[in-house]
Amino acid sequence: MTKTHETMPWVQYLNEKAALTQPLPRWAEQPDTLIQYYETMVFARQADQKAVALQRTGKMGTYPSCLGQEAQGVVYGTLLERRDVLVPYYRDQPALVARGVRYADIYRYWGGNEVGSASKSYGQDFPNCVPIATQAPHAAGIATAFKIRGEDRVVLTVCGDGATSKGDFLEALNLAGGWQLPVIFLINNNQWAISVPRSIQCGAPTLAQKGIGAGLTCVQVDGNDVIALHEVISEAMSRARNKRGATVIEAISYRLSDHTTADDAARYRSSDDLRDAWDKEPIKRLRDYLHGRGDWGPEKETALQVRVAQQIQEEVDAYMATPLPSIDDLFDYQYAKLPKGLAEQKEEMKLGGVGHD
Repeated sequence: MTKTHETMPWVQYLNEKAALTQPLPRWAEQPDTLIQYYETMVFARQADQKAVALQRTGKMGTYPSCLGQEAQGVVYGTLLERRDVLVPYYRDQPALVARGVRYADIYRYWGGNEVGSASKSYGQDFPNCVPIATQAPHAAGIATAFKIRGEDRVVLTVCGDGATSKGDFLEALNLAGGWQLPVIFLINNNQWAISVPRSIQCGAPTLAQKGIGAGLTCVQVDGNDVIALHEVISEAMSRARNKRGATVIEAISYRLSDHTTADDAARYRSSDDLRDAWDKEPIKRLRDYLHGRGDWGPEKETALQVRVAQQIQEEVDAYMATPLPSIDDLFDYQYAKLPKGLAEQKEEMKLGGVGHD
């Protein structure tokens, strides 16, 4: 449903019981797009779980799970055209998959190998941004370039709820509003900024309304509802392409995982809240809806699970076969001409047998 949620429009079509709250948009009457969203979410979730297993067994570095937040990335990753630019943050694996990035490259990146950011499948999309909110001004800058060149392209950038408290985020909103930039700011409000709950992150009723002062269109959406996400993001893209300015979208979800594999959310999060959030997660919601209208069933589910397991194993095998980076990589990409001090350090490390050649 579309209604006022506190001070902000709130959009939902499919609630946590997999029941429609308003008539379907025409595109969703046919199952193809919804099934595509479902299959991509299933792949993203299982590949994500494999990443956690790789980290736990010492085969990968610290990793930020996207468990429970797959719907958002899958939808905007699918809707963005190749000419558009995604400026992601560190929990955007589902969007990267939807954009055609191999999970082997995602594993490589979190395994500490920057070759994972160099895949041709990224196109002109930016690599993961780990510093909080610094990607927002980057997105505004890219959108400025598009406007100056007169290019029909859109930028979409993503951040968590905690990032909306950073000056970088607010400054980017101000620039986007003042210059009417073709950019979308999507807030994945998963209720936790590491251990800081949304309830004390900001005193405003919504995070989306932070764009009002910048003159931006602002909306809240059920971040576990692919139909609502599709509608809201499509509208924001149309607005940007038609020179009607930027949009702030706050997608309401829940981080079902720890913040990263270096965190223990049980220390600050109640089991009751987590249990309640599992009842609202996006994959089961969409599966139940598709099953209820006869577009999905046990045979299709079994076939999907077999196919996904095989695909993920192929990605893991490709990751594990990746050659270790050379010690030269620590030095060779810092300066056009390596300073004497660093050149000496490079030789010392190589002579000392540190690293891999």
